[in-house]
Amino acid sequence: MAALTEQQIAIVKATAPVLKEHGVTITTVFYENMLRDNPSLKNIFSMTSQANGRQPRALAGAVLAYATYIDDLPKLAHAVERIAHKHASLFVTADQYDIVGKYLIQAIGQVLGDAATPEIVDAWIAAYGVLAKVFIQREGDLYKANAANGWTTQSWRKFRIVKKVPESSVITSFYLAPVDGVVPLPRYLPGQYVSLQIHVPQLGHLQSRQYSLSAAPQPNGEYYRISVKREDADTAAGVAVPGLISNLLHSKYNVGDEVELSHPQGEFFIDPSDSSKAGVPAVLISGGVGATPLMAMLESLTSDSAAKRPVSWVHASRSRAVQPFAEQVKQICRDNQNVTANVFLRNAGPDDRQGEHYNFADTRLDLDKLDQDKNLFLNDARAEYFICGPEQFMVDVRAALVARGVDKSRVFLELFATGDVADE
Repeated sequence: MAALTEQQIAIVKATAPVLKEHGVTITTVFYENMLRDNPSLKNIFSMTSQANGRQPRALAGAVLAYATYIDDLPKLAHAVERIAHKHASLFVTADQYDIVGKYLIQAIGQVLGDAATPEIVDAWIAAYGVLAKVFIQREGDLYKANAANGWTTQSWRKFRIVKKVPESSVITSFYLAPVDGVVPLPRYLPGQYVSLQIHVPQLGHLQSRQYSLSAAPQPNGEYYRISVKREDADTAAGVAVPGLISNLLHSKYNVGDEVELSHPQGEFFIDPSDSSKAGVPAVLISGGVGATPLMAMLESLTSDSAAKRPVSWVHASRSRAVQPFAEQVKQICRDNQNVTANVFLRNAGPDDRQGEHYNFADTRLDLDKLDQDKNLFLNDARAEYFICGPEQFMVDVRAALVARGVDKSRVFLELFATGDVADE
């Protein structure tokens, strides 16, 4: 914080109410101006989140949080780590922070007008500089770690689809091998993701999305696997952007086609080789396609090299037709006595049988229906909980666990959506 004076800190904190009121307007203007003048940045920013307004809202929330905790930055450490990993997966560079800073300060002045006094502008320039340095340093560390892990260039790498396997009526797995043939691929921790980049004809430029690696790291590192849900396309701002990438992958990309990937990233993971976790229960709770990172965790936790832990798999799907990995999970349970599985189907069909296809039918996930000790391990103060699914699903499950006495520090969430989970 040496770059900020006490007066500047006070000024930034004092702007919090103004940012709460005008933040979304400021960030909307910021993105409009910056992307208009720097169209190459459209390759980095999600046009989906631009079209539906989520990205401006998320940035406004982040700026407000920064203003609120400018004198207590450790409270933002988790959010900073999550954002830094996403930036590293997109190969954000230090010079791009200068561009962002220029247009953000410009937008503050444009929206607030005379209320943006020279003192306020100077304080925010200094505050942004401090935050930018934090991100640049952390992302630089991640790039160095990636290089040491075998990703020798700070850029995208071409991969070829070598196998395409349906996992459900809406989820398909893509097996991706490096075009250059250089293996083994960098190892990753189960739960992490890659960014995938393709050219989008409808938009006329590149777009990237983050997809969890849905299988345990391969011994020979020959391929990565992602499992992509085909999201229903919607029309936002006159462009069918939501679900566009997933629909392109499902309908247009086949075996032999190429995509680009980044080095695996992400702060949501489990280390199966951590011997200090031996005997510590791991509860994997997912909704829908949220099963993808947890599948990698489940496979890894039951590998021969993993520290032995009791594992509980809890999954909720709308129906058996859209449920991924059902047979794989059942086989893992048969092969490993330390693993239990419970499946909730909101809509069970006439051919679905309890005990074979589901445990609980015609209901959303309900923790009260599970054995509180054998499935949730609430009697073990060491137990860890890994949750992935729709944002509200994750927030609700975490709240339910905390209400049952689980310390929030033992509950881990995955989030790909722009922004952060409420009450982080």
